[in-house]
Amino acid sequence: MSTVDVVVGVVVIVGLVGIVVPVLPGLLLVWGGIAVWSSERQDATGWAVLASVTLLAPAGTALKYLLPGRRMRTEGVPTATMLAGGALGLVGFFVVPVVGLFLGFVLGVYLAERSRLGQHQAAWASTVVALKAAGWSMLIELLTGLLMAGAWVIGLVTG
Repeated sequence: MSTVDVVVGVVVIVGLVGIVVPVLPGLLLVWGGIAVWSSERQDATGWAVLASVTLLAPAGTALKYLLPGRRMRTEGVPTATMLAGGALGLVGFFVVPVVGLFLGFVLGVYLAERSRLGQHQAAWASTVVALKAAGWSMLIELLTGLLMAGAWVIGLVTG
């Protein structure tokens, strides 16, 4: 195992952690590490692994938005509510490090739904739907990252 392999392994692990703890651009780090590894190898295995992860990353990213978004629309949570959650999540990210993104998202969704629906129970029900959708989104992204890491490990072992 070369130094590049070890460094790329660390970058891939940091990227996977960045998916779960949204401080770093997780999939981008995983893809970038694998791209460095592939360009260092300069062989068919490296390029095949890079091609596969280059296809996986946008597919997983699209799925992480499409599937939970469809579920939320089915449950009656409007897009404006999600945008409010995202905006307050962004503010929360800078106000309260690490957990602020999550807290801001929950607060934003709740406040938007409370304003729209006028009562606590209905607003909280919509907030729970949004939280489940956010969880599915993270799970889809993590699965994509793990598939990408798996492709790299297979390339590392077989090449």
